[in-house]
Amino acid sequence: MSRTQNIVIESVKTVLGWVPERWLPGGTPDPLIMRRGAVGRQVSRLDGPLKVGGQARFAAEVAMEGLCYASLLHSPVTRGRITRLDTSAAEGAPGVILVMTHRNMPRLGTLPLISVTNLGAVGASALPIMQDTEIRYNGQVVALVLAETQEQADHATSLIGIDYEAAAAKTHFEAAKASARTPASILIEKNHTVVGNPGSELAQAAFQVDNLYRTPGNNHNAIELHAVTLAWEGDTLTVHDSSQMIAGSAQALAKLFGLKKDQVRVLSPFVGGGFGGKGMWDHQIVAVAAARIAGRPVRLVLSRDGVYRIVGGRTPTEQRVALAADSDGKLAALIHTGHSVMPPYSACPEQYTLTGRALYRAKSYEFVQHHLDLDIVPNTYMRAPGEAVGTFALESAMDELAHAMGMDPIELRLRNEPETHPLSGTPFSQRALVQAYRDGAARFGWERRQATPGTQRDGEWRIGMGCATGSFPYARMPGASASIRLTREGKAIVSCSAQDMGMGTSTVQAQHAADRLGLPMEAITFEMGDSALPSTPMAGGSSQTVSIAAAIAAAADKLAGELLRLAGNSSPLAGLRAGEVRLAGQTLVSIQDPSRSESFQSILTRASREEITVTAAGSAPLEMLKFAMHSLSANFCEVRVSEVTGEVRVTRMLGSFDCGAILNPKTATSQFKGGMIMGIGLALTEETLFDARSGRIMNATLADYHIPSHLDVPEIEVMWTGIPDPRSPLGARGIGEIGITGVAAAIANAVFNATGKRIRDLPITLDKLL
Repeated sequence: MSRTQNIVIESVKTVLGWVPERWLPGGTPDPLIMRRGAVGRQVSRLDGPLKVGGQARFAAEVAMEGLCYASLLHSPVTRGRITRLDTSAAEGAPGVILVMTHRNMPRLGTLPLISVTNLGAVGASALPIMQDTEIRYNGQVVALVLAETQEQADHATSLIGIDYEAAAAKTHFEAAKASARTPASILIEKNHTVVGNPGSELAQAAFQVDNLYRTPGNNHNAIELHAVTLAWEGDTLTVHDSSQMIAGSAQALAKLFGLKKDQVRVLSPFVGGGFGGKGMWDHQIVAVAAARIAGRPVRLVLSRDGVYRIVGGRTPTEQRVALAADSDGKLAALIHTGHSVMPPYSACPEQYTLTGRALYRAKSYEFVQHHLDLDIVPNTYMRAPGEAVGTFALESAMDELAHAMGMDPIELRLRNEPETHPLSGTPFSQRALVQAYRDGAARFGWERRQATPGTQRDGEWRIGMGCATGSFPYARMPGASASIRLTREGKAIVSCSAQDMGMGTSTVQAQHAADRLGLPMEAITFEMGDSALPSTPMAGGSSQTVSIAAAIAAAADKLAGELLRLAGNSSPLAGLRAGEVRLAGQTLVSIQDPSRSESFQSILTRASREEITVTAAGSAPLEMLKFAMHSLSANFCEVRVSEVTGEVRVTRMLGSFDCGAILNPKTATSQFKGGMIMGIGLALTEETLFDARSGRIMNATLADYHIPSHLDVPEIEVMWTGIPDPRSPLGARGIGEIGITGVAAAIANAVFNATGKRIRDLPITLDKLL
């Protein structure tokens, strides 16, 4: 058994407890796969009318009696200590209730960092929060002011007198490379991995490319700012948070403030975007502490600048990719190494080398990542962390190799398609990347591409096409739970603490529950966004849909068993065992003999019950141990580049996806397109400008940090193979993050095809093309 498998098993043991009976051998495919019920239909988001009608209450909109407002003061220095702190003017300002600094902040520990071996953790930073005079990064919170209005709090914050003694800080990427760390593992994979002799293969190969690719830092810019509205009632804490980690946040706050689990309730029914950034940061913790001291409910909404100061983003990377191939295009070597920023107090390794381990067959490999320690806000997960930037480097290199060989870039990729996982030899559960490429190429009109760069023109515009592969690993988290409450009238309330950041979780799970319970969709109510409900893992890693689906399936099985027990010996189902019945058409039915059945109403009436409630956890994710499982994409792009100004216009994009069964085409299309639009930003516009002299982010506004606008986004087409994965719940795999992977490379490759200029340093701006 591999080290990865051992780590996953240990993680599952920790979350579920070691219960051998839960480890089912292999199992059979989910009976709902391709059943053609509610799942698979185009259903509009159930929460759409609430949001359009203004009835959905987000974290910053919850009303509380006696609410006061918070404002934060951030450090302008990167390293050093506070030497003078005068809060008297702020304390005397109109409306001020409390000024909190390290002097009166409660003594608190630090949060455990998010980790694949600690799935319940939510900490994005292991730094102390307002516990001493030390300054550890530019933007660190050094004070909080509470006042009756937001304007009063903001004004009083400006009155705080504070001086610093600056110290030497680590802020230069290039200089930090001399003391880079090489961790033993990246997530759960061995970091430095060598197969064969890639150096020798590279030197002897008929064709080779060997280049550096650079990507800048990126920052989170969800439409909804990070916000929290909270109140204490005695020793009970209620927190309305903009969070994608509800259950974990409740547990973390309870531990941090010395409370029992049931004394903390976190609610987050609506989240206006998350993408990995809406975990546990300093603002929630200082707000909870201030509310306890003041004895008043508190609202804290980060400014856009504040999000940049204390919420991490994607780290800069410098990646080397070297490829070697024989005259037939078969890869002899695949080398992917590089440097990225990951201070010891942060959680995200930006795992850019992991994609290449599963994507292509080669004779030899080398992978390794080196971490740089800079004094910055902890970097964190951002949509397809690692894969988004890793595919830019790898897929740009594949295009370079194809051009050097005079080979079509799709053909080069298909010639190196593996039959099993290239490193482990593990069989793929389901993989149809070849079909995705062929279907996408036909739809996109790839045959019209001119192999010679700069051939196709329209006046000042040079036109080019590019393609690239995307890959993102399947994940199903252990420990996800759900409850089902079935009423005598045949209505069901399905509940779990999941979070919906706009991807349609509640809609898809209502579709799923309807099919699983044999009820019409209008009979299903799906409750979520509350830590008081059965616990589910964070919304991250494209894992939430299948994790919840497994929990609902387990609860439905338990419900069938409980109904059979209640039916008793006078039922037509007498003598049957759990597993020999199923739920269908508001009845409990014998699987072998459908003529034997009894309605839910009949069973509950005879048992003198108005309703029945069951709660269950999903089965252990054994499929992850036995099979290599990845969502895949073939990305196609057409660009126009002005030879006068260097302007790049993306004119067409198509994503052809192989992601298992598509549960709701309408919401899935939205997810795919959203990821592809983020890929446009990664390729062309987004860049965190970091001043290495001061350690400060210089463009901490949407006026200066450019995310794609409507005029930047062309007509985007998506398609999919629709082939279900037989080893996953509902046959589905994750789709939230695959949309962005490979897009930046497809755009860069199209730019090369249009201009003959190879851009290896994102974003692709005008100056790099003139």
